[in-house]
Amino acid sequence: MEAFTRAGYDGVGVREIAQAAGVTAMLVNRYFGSKEGLFTEVVEVSLTERTVLGADPATLARDAAATLVRRTAPDAGDLDPFLLVLRSAPNPRAAEILRAGIEKHVERHLYDVVPGTRGTERAAMALAVINGFWLMRKVIGSTALNEADEETLRNTLETLFRVLID
Repeated sequence: MEAFTRAGYDGVGVREIAQAAGVTAMLVNRYFGSKEGLFTEVVEVSLTERTVLGADPATLARDAAATLVRRTAPDAGDLDPFLLVLRSAPNPRAAEILRAGIEKHVERHLYDVVPGTRGTERAAMALAVINGFWLMRKVIGSTALNEADEETLRNTLETLFRVLID
């Protein structure tokens, strides 16, 4: 997970991953079949955990906004599913695996929490807001977002999420 998050799908090989884990590449291939199989498992594990979206429909917008602001703060850690997606998406096969994982775990979760008309579309749009905010604040380091009052950021994001999920 760390290797794919740091370097993306194309930036790391099975030998490097195996060496870091203290095993042989043959052992990795025995259990996962290939680099693609290992990546699929990493995506599955990474996206199963809820990192921004909670499960309570009554507080979903508020909690997602607060978590997003906290997790994208300049001093927040970097190991997260967002960087795995960002750094691996340029590879077409990795993008397919990521899309399947996102639809299965993230969009489906949001749809289950707030079902309704155009539910999967609304879930994808909420995820686009999350990813866009994460990119601008954490990766690009937008001065405006990083110097903004965190309460104002939370309130604005909460309003956006309410529009998307209500």
